[in-house]
Formats: sequence, structure tokens, C-alpha cells
Amino acid sequence: MKRQAYEYWLNSISGIGWKTIEKLLETFQTPEAIYHAEEKRLERFLNVNQLKALKELKEKWDLEGEYEKLGQKGISFLTISSPRYPRRLKEIPDPPYGLFYRGGLPEDEILSVAVIGARECSEYGRYVAGELGKCFALNGIQVISGMARGIDGISQEAAVENGGTSFAVLGCGADICYPSQNRALYEELMKKGGILSPYPPQTRPQPALFPPRNRIVSGLADALIVVEARQKSGTLITVDMALEQGREVYVVPGRLTDRLSDGCNKLLGQGAGIVLSPDSFVEEMRQRFPQRRCLEANAFYEGEKTGKERGGESAQEGNHAEGLEDLDRQLLSGLDFYPRSVEQIREAMENPPDYSQIQKRLMKLCLLGKASQVSAGYYQKTGR
Repeated sequence: MKRQAYEYWLNSISGIGWKTIEKLLETFQTPEAIYHAEEKRLERFLNVNQLKALKELKEKWDLEGEYEKLGQKGISFLTISSPRYPRRLKEIPDPPYGLFYRGGLPEDEILSVAVIGARECSEYGRYVAGELGKCFALNGIQVISGMARGIDGISQEAAVENGGTSFAVLGCGADICYPSQNRALYEELMKKGGILSPYPPQTRPQPALFPPRNRIVSGLADALIVVEARQKSGTLITVDMALEQGREVYVVPGRLTDRLSDGCNKLLGQGAGIVLSPDSFVEEMRQRFPQRRCLEANAFYEGEKTGKERGGESAQEGNHAEGLEDLDRQLLSGLDFYPRSVEQIREAMENPPDYSQIQKRLMKLCLLGKASQVSAGYYQKTGR
């Protein structure tokens, strides 16, 4: 019988964690030996509930049949003993014994950056996350995150849209798309990166599963960027894990009055690095990690570079203003990711038209998805 079938069985026993598996393997050497071990010997390492779960799964499972089902679902499985197990992850304290994945795995030699932040992010946060994901894609850097709503998913979506690679670590089975609204991203990541999970297929998402998942997100990266986080945020727990693992931590600074920036600004006060721009961050990463390389620049990057050499707008700005008339462009340039009143927008224009004309054009920008009305008379630029 295949060794992987015994490894899969051992990794799937309910209530037996990675540290317990490590102790078992120190004594029995192989998962197969654990499978055939006498109950009395196992009692030295397992409590009553763990021993019961082991026996029940042993009786219930057809080992080879269950392992073959993984392949039928398009899911691969490996353990820490495999030469393909991600090297960065192997080096962290208490690495997961096994990993399930769909698609591929992060390449050890390629620079990897984790981008995390608030689920309920601001338009500014959306914009920054998208710019980071795009820049990393254009510079051949792998993007690691958790495919969550908000910052995580936005950065990964921008990476794959610009020809890059990205890997999502889930707090559920690799066969479950969570959150469900990120189904399109989930499908794309299997083609342009991978979906990873330490949990067996059909494991439903639950709060207790996310902290171990977050350790893997930071463990797979060379550095971690926090885009937006409140004072008491789960994102900050991931930061603590990253520091424990010896990872570099960076933050995107925010305004003192924005609660979504409280966590980031606190980290700055504690000595975290600061992201001044995506390009400057990439250059710093190349200097800090000379042993890593970047994937070759793709066609998207060549197009971006050509646009800059012509002295025109960046690709993001060009796309944002495409198809707009001069007045619309003026209004768009006068908007910020923080709400501005019609009066403030009008004051920023050289030859402003009357209020009714401005209001009409602002509504047009809202319908196009380039702006949004946050309250009566106040508008902001969107991150899309």
C-alpha cells in the first residue's frame, strides 16, 4: 500500500494535532507503523478521545480507496517528509504535518510576500491592495494570502489579473471555496498559483481553524504587509505569528483619525517597516533577500514599462480615466479615497462649472463605478 495513504490517514484523525503526530513519529518512525501499533503502546501518547478517534477512523476507512478519492477531487497531498514540501514552511516553529493543495505550490527560490488586512476595508485600502498585488505580479513576486473578503482577496485578484502567481491558504478543506463570493478568484488561483489547506477535504470553516491557517500564510512568505487593521484585529495576531517566525513585517500607514489605520500606526510605533510605494518596497525586498529571485517579467510588465517610457499615465490611471470627457477627468483627479464635499471638489478645479453640472457629472462617475456617494453632497474615488 502506498506510504501516502497512511500519511493521509494519520493527518485526518480528529483531535490529533501536529505536535502529537511529531511525537508519534519519533517513536514509531512511520505512519504505517502507527497504523499497526498495539493500543497499549499508543496509550502512552494519546488521551482517551484521541485513541477513540484513531480506532474509529481505522475501522471506517479503506486507506487506498480514500487516498484515491483525493486525486478524483483534483486534490494533492504531501507531508513534511516530502522534498516538495515548501522549505519556508518547514523552517517555522511547529510546521503543519501535511498540506492539501489544488493547483501548485509556492516556489522556494521565488520571492514571496503576504498581503493581509481588514475584511471591511476602505476604498483607499482597496486601491492600495490592488496596486500591491499588481506591482508584485509585474515584478514576478508570489503573493500569499487567505482569500478572505477585503484586502486579502483584492490583492490576490489583482495579482492573477496582471499575470502573476498567488497562493491562498484556507481555514477549511481545499475543496471548499470560502468565502463563497470569491468563487471566481478560487478558480483562477488553481490555474495561476494554488489553493492550500492543512485540513482534510470537506472540513467546514470554523473560527478555531483560522489561527493555524494564518501561521501558514506568514510562514510561506519572506515578508508580510498589513494594509489596514483596527486596534483589536485578527490581523495583528497574524503579525505576532510572523514575528515569531522571523518574518519581516511592513505596514501601509494611514491617517490618525481613521480607525482602520489604528492597528497599522501602532505597528509603526513598535518598529514595523513602512511601505512608501509598491515599487520602493519591491526594491527593498530585492536587497534584503538577494538569495531569492523573481519570476521573469511578463507581457503585462512590458506594456506597463512602455507606457511609462512614453511619459503617459500609469496603466491604473489610464484605465481609470478611459472613455471620460475632460470635465469628468478633472472631477476624478479632484476626488480622494476619503470623502470630499462638492465645494471641496469644485475648489480644486481651475475653471469650475456650476454646481448642478458638477453634481450631474459626479453621478455619472458613480454609475461608472469610478466614484461613490458616501452621504449627501460627499463623494470619494473608488478602488476599482
